[in-house]
Amino acid sequence: MGPPDAKGDSDGDKPSITYFIPKEGTGDSTAVLICPGGGYGYLAITYEGYDVAKWLNGLGITGVVLKYRYANSGAGYKHPVPLHDAQRAMSQLRSKAAELKINPDKIGVLGFSAGGHLAASLGTHFYFGDENAADPMKRISCKPDFMILIYRVITMDTPYTHMGSRINLLGQDPGQKLVDYMSNEKQVTKETPPTFIVQAVDDKVVPVENSLMFYTALRKAGVPVEMHLYLQGDHGFGLGINKGEVSTWPELCKNWMQTLHIIK
Repeated sequence: MGPPDAKGDSDGDKPSITYFIPKEGTGDSTAVLICPGGGYGYLAITYEGYDVAKWLNGLGITGVVLKYRYANSGAGYKHPVPLHDAQRAMSQLRSKAAELKINPDKIGVLGFSAGGHLAASLGTHFYFGDENAADPMKRISCKPDFMILIYRVITMDTPYTHMGSRINLLGQDPGQKLVDYMSNEKQVTKETPPTFIVQAVDDKVVPVENSLMFYTALRKAGVPVEMHLYLQGDHGFGLGINKGEVSTWPELCKNWMQTLHIIK
């Protein structure tokens, strides 16, 4: 039996997750599901996936890279398929907590750009798990315990959305109801997980207002949030290596995780 919502049987029709486990004896009990960006039209899976998982391993964190389906993968996928892939991946990761030696209450999500929209969607469109569900994965909560959002898309509404991501995810002419539903700043509640936000003010792809709107919504809901806005860095800086001041965000993120006792 193929994956849910599959339209075909090619590699692009099959979501997958790749585990990066810290060296034995160095691991913490924390895990992070990583959603690479790419405008819902491709995946920057090395730069914003595998490399990030290796950084997390250096902190003792299990990194789990999600290859989700998108507009140009396989037979082509729009909403709600990417979100379903992220929800299922989180539930599956939590189901393997004992096997992976991780704490099921310390599993976060990290995303870049459109992958950050997917991560934020997971943090605002989750289920707690239904013990009576026919699908075993839907019996397990898919709520992330924390979110790390890097130069991510938040809104699907004009004028601040990234139109390429919106078209790839929702189509050319989505109704306002769907636009509002997938504009994550409009879906924040007190149940939304603690969040760490990073962006450069001179981002020419995703307007910085995405960060500001989400930060404001989280504050209003009483959700713990830390935000770092850099004067320069543009879009797509990944871990920021050799890219000036933005190279400091991974250390700031580590400090944030220690402050919240996500890691030691």
